[in-house]
Amino acid sequence: MRLSPHCEALLQEFHNQRPELQQLENKVFELLQTTLRHQGIELNSIEHRVKTEQSLAGKLELKGEKYRSLSDITDLVGLRIVTFYTDDVDKVAAIVSQLFDIDWNNSVDKRKLHQLTSFGYNSLHYICRLHEGSIPFEIQIRTALQHTWSAIEHDIGYKGAVKLPPEYRRQFSRLAGMLELADDEFSRLRTTMTEYRRQIQTLVKSGNLNEVTLSTDSFRSYLDLRPFDRLNQRIAAVNQAELFPASLMPFLPVLEHFGMESLGEVQAMVDELSDTAYQLALSQLAITDLDILSESVGLQNLCIVWTLKHGGNREEVKLIYDTIYGANDSNAYLADGIIHQYTAIGQS
Repeated sequence: MRLSPHCEALLQEFHNQRPELQQLENKVFELLQTTLRHQGIELNSIEHRVKTEQSLAGKLELKGEKYRSLSDITDLVGLRIVTFYTDDVDKVAAIVSQLFDIDWNNSVDKRKLHQLTSFGYNSLHYICRLHEGSIPFEIQIRTALQHTWSAIEHDIGYKGAVKLPPEYRRQFSRLAGMLELADDEFSRLRTTMTEYRRQIQTLVKSGNLNEVTLSTDSFRSYLDLRPFDRLNQRIAAVNQAELFPASLMPFLPVLEHFGMESLGEVQAMVDELSDTAYQLALSQLAITDLDILSESVGLQNLCIVWTLKHGGNREEVKLIYDTIYGANDSNAYLADGIIHQYTAIGQS
């Protein structure tokens, strides 16, 4: 590689300045990572690097005479922030513009160029400084799909091709369009799902449970109302037991297995069977001195009572234990015991 004396001097200056550039790289990376995490923005990745001497030498060989000084080369330190959604690109960009001084004249929003087959390059490129006069660095912001497409283009050499047959260019255009559409639709879907969750929470809080389909999101919102607390407290009072927290989400597959389709059906089970579930728990605890109980005790007994009242047998009760605690042969013996106690309280 043959470089002019001017470019050799730039390369030597870069070599001497490399430790300072690495410090800058780490400082900017840590600041971005901490700030974006604090703002609750979930990222695919943050890539960061200092340009290698070999890479810089190649750049100088091609167009080194245009650079009067090393500070004119703005990508010696580079970072790439990869988001999952297109609307997060703008959120990240706003945060970046608050954290650093942006050289707007040399920054570019390639999304506005609207070039055919340029999907992978539709990222924001910001030239930044920690403060005026310090070393410049480049931050690119793009989505995960844009990042993947760019890597594929690079791998198959599309961007380096001088001229491709029309059918290949058309193929790239179609694929780029499909991915751009997918990028937009993922963001739209997230917005729709967020609004759907808000609607569910509103319906649950208003008590219109019959209108709420039973799902992971709706059941989680329903649990926020703590619908099993009264039953749990009655059961705990038998032995003056302490209740310790437990996730009730594992019961969702059980309720779905029962054929329940709305939160109204779950609440109907609570209203109808709480007394029987309490009597069953009383039968269990009367012969023990347990003083610590899981908050799942009420819902577990409700599910057992519901199953047996609807003609369930040993295998159906075992399935409840298998679903909640994991499949185990010993669950069959637990099922036998609970069925015996259910019968003993006159519920056969």
